[in-house]
Amino acid sequence: GAYRPDGLRRAYPNVLTREALVEFEQNGGTYKDNPDNRCMLPFIRNVAGPMDYIPGTLNNATKKTFRFNHDTPMGQGTRAHFMAMAVIAESPMQMLPDPQSDYYKEAECTEFLVNIPVEWDEIVPLDSRIGDYVTMARRSGDSWYVAAITDWSPRKMKLDLSFLPKGKKYKMEIFKDGINADIRAIDYKHEFIEVEGGEVMNISLASGGGWVAKIF
Repeated sequence: GAYRPDGLRRAYPNVLTREALVEFEQNGGTYKDNPDNRCMLPFIRNVAGPMDYIPGTLNNATKKTFRFNHDTPMGQGTRAHFMAMAVIAESPMQMLPDPQSDYYKEAECTEFLVNIPVEWDEIVPLDSRIGDYVTMARRSGDSWYVAAITDWSPRKMKLDLSFLPKGKKYKMEIFKDGINADIRAIDYKHEFIEVEGGEVMNISLASGGGWVAKIF
């Protein structure tokens, strides 16, 4: 464990990240790291400095199917939710929590996760409500990443792309909740679409769900 950030990085900038939060590994024996908790972290803990959350588990569970397993923790929430956390949780040192063999079997999810930057040039807060849902966009170089998560309430949301130059066309790679994600949390849909700067998209999130995209 670690105490909460209190300014140590001002004297020691080589201190890259720290825990000091309820995070993924606590799913092995508690209910504390749930979607409600993750919808608070960007507003409280991450404001104080980089947080070592450990996003990106592929062992996903709904509220109904979640079970304690200390050796193989399950993540409370959908696959898209935990992939979105790799964008929402800011830390210059990230890691993936599952065995390598799991990531080899889930190649398209893995490829997307390992290519998410850990340093950002710009952040744009989007529609969010503490404890309920989070939406944000981050830019690294010429690429944008947009992520959204919700608590245990399913949601339909508006995604405003006004942070992109109006009228310019982009490609968007998306991972979103699959049609059965509310029953089987590992269910997701991967797609590529074309978007235009300034447009408003409609997105749907399952209970404990998420949505994440790369715009390039």
